[in-house]
Amino acid sequence: MKAYIFPGQGAQFSGMGADLYEQSETARKLFDTANEILGFAITDIMFNGSDEDLRQTKVTQPAVFLHSVVLSKTLGAAFAPDMVAGHSLGEFSALVANGALGFEDGLKLVFQRALAMQKACELQPSTMAAVLGLEDTVVEQVCEATGGIVVPANYNCPGQLVISGETDAVNRACEALKEAGARRALVLPVGGAFHSPLMEPAREELASAIEQTVFNTPACPIYQNVTTTAVTSPDEIRRNLIAQLTAPVKWTQSVQQMIADGASLFTEVGPGKVLQGLVKKIDRNAEVASA
Repeated sequence: MKAYIFPGQGAQFSGMGADLYEQSETARKLFDTANEILGFAITDIMFNGSDEDLRQTKVTQPAVFLHSVVLSKTLGAAFAPDMVAGHSLGEFSALVANGALGFEDGLKLVFQRALAMQKACELQPSTMAAVLGLEDTVVEQVCEATGGIVVPANYNCPGQLVISGETDAVNRACEALKEAGARRALVLPVGGAFHSPLMEPAREELASAIEQTVFNTPACPIYQNVTTTAVTSPDEIRRNLIAQLTAPVKWTQSVQQMIADGASLFTEVGPGKVLQGLVKKIDRNAEVASA
């Protein structure tokens, strides 16, 4: 069975999508529509902007979404997923790709999500850190024992977990994790504490937008970050999407479940190859490819 997977924030690079724009009439129409919806020429930043320009959350999230979705639309009949999944932001790309969300609605939600997350980040000092070389349970226990808000945020693959929370609490947790035997516990250059309780204001803001958006029955199941299981119900998809902002991204568990359900080939749709690397670390026998 073919699984298509969609990357999240951090996969962006300068020049992304320029080749698609040049080579495909379908891509040009979608990119031009996106510029109109967003009210600024995101294509200029994607094709010619600096890494710094692309790092702005209001640019990064729609840019990665656009690259993934436009790429999937240019594949034509070759794009025939049996299942899809997306890492954090990538879940929105996956939902457009499998027909649960319309392109314009998906882009509007992603842009609102980016702005809402940016606002939430500005409310208090917060950050994330990558923890390497420890069992998930040890990381969970250290977070629980650390004062303040610090929680597991991204279960990326065995031995790689990202934590998220108040800056002070994350720093203290990093010290405790190193003492517990972590190979590395490294604070990341991100705008704030994504997938933690500190994103609650963003979750509330996005919830009303998601509730007003039409969701269709998808062409194939999506394995969502919150539940890690195959979902096809529009109402369930909507609920999980709202919960996603303050809940951890259970990528390891999602990929394991997809493999258990018959996935044999994982094709990454979008910039970079980060997810292919994670899939191979989750199961070295899995076959991976770029779209």
